[in-house]
Amino acid sequence: MTSSTLAPPRRLTFVAPLLAIGAGTVWSLGALMARLADQSDAWQYLIWRSIGILAVMEGIAVARGRGLQLRSAFSSGFAMWGAVLGLLVASLAYIYALKNTTAANAAFLASITPLIAVVMARVFLKESMTKVTIAALAVALGGLLVMVIADLEAGNMKGNVAAICSSVGFASYTVCIRTRSDVDWSPALPGYALLMIVLCGGVTLVNGQPLVPPTPDIAAALLHGGLIIVLGTVMFNIASRSVPAVGMTIFAQSETVFVPIWIFLKFAERPKPATLLGGTIVLGAVIGKAVFDARTHPDAGPAASTDSPHLPETGPGSIA
Repeated sequence: MTSSTLAPPRRLTFVAPLLAIGAGTVWSLGALMARLADQSDAWQYLIWRSIGILAVMEGIAVARGRGLQLRSAFSSGFAMWGAVLGLLVASLAYIYALKNTTAANAAFLASITPLIAVVMARVFLKESMTKVTIAALAVALGGLLVMVIADLEAGNMKGNVAAICSSVGFASYTVCIRTRSDVDWSPALPGYALLMIVLCGGVTLVNGQPLVPPTPDIAAALLHGGLIIVLGTVMFNIASRSVPAVGMTIFAQSETVFVPIWIFLKFAERPKPATLLGGTIVLGAVIGKAVFDARTHPDAGPAASTDSPHLPETGPGSIA
C-alpha cells in the first residue's frame, strides 16, 4: 500500500500515539495468558483461544450488519487464503515459542516481522530494497545471532526457531494484504481461527489429550482470544487513522518491550544479558529503519483506512 492510495494523514493528536502504544501493551498481555495456562499444551490452548477470536469477531460483524465473515474468508481468492494461512503459521509458531523458550526470546525474535516483510515484498511484489533496508536487515541478523548463539546449550532452540517462523508467517500475511488496498481483510481473522480449531483439535485427539483442559486454562485462552487480541486491534486501528504507518511500526514495539516485563513480574523469569543485547540490536534495526522512512517520506499516509477490525502490520504477537 503506497501513500498515493491513502487519504492525507489527519492531524496527529496526543491521544492517537497513546492508543498505538496501548495497543502493543494490551497485545503483550497475551504472552502472560499463554504462560498462565500451564496445564495445557500449545495445541489445547490454541483451540480455546481461537474459539474466543471466532465468537467475538463474528459477533462484531453481525452487530455491525455485515453478516458472518467465514464465507468471505474462504471464497475471496488466493490472496485471502494466503493471508489466512499466514496467520495460521504465525499464531501457532508464536504460542509454541512462548511455551518452549523464554518470553524475551519469543518476543524479540518475533519482532523482525517488518524486515522479513520487506524481503518478501521484494520477492513477490517486486518492491525495491534500499541500502538502508539492507543495512537494517544485516543489523537485525546480527542481533538474532547474538540471542540464538547464547541459547545453543539452553534447550530453547525449538522455541527460538518457532519464534522466527512466526515472523515469517505474519510477514506472509502482510504481503498478502498489500496486494489489494481496497479489500476488507477482516475475514482472515475468523477464517484462520476456524482452521486453527480444526487443526489443533485433530492434533490434540491424535496425541490422546483432552479437548477440554482445566477451567483456568480455558479462561486464560478465551480472554486472550476474545478480549486481548480484539481490543488491541481496535485500539491500533483507531490510532492508525491519524498516525503515519512508520509511527505505528515504532509505537507497536511496546508489545515486544512489555512481554518480558510481565513474565518477569509474574514468574521472575530474568532475560539473559545476551538476550537483552540481541533484542536491543533487533529493535534498533526495526525502529531505525522506520525513523529513516519517516524522514525520507514525511508525507506518508495513515497506517490504516478502514473501520473494520483487521490485523495491523506489526508482529505475530498481535494475533498470539
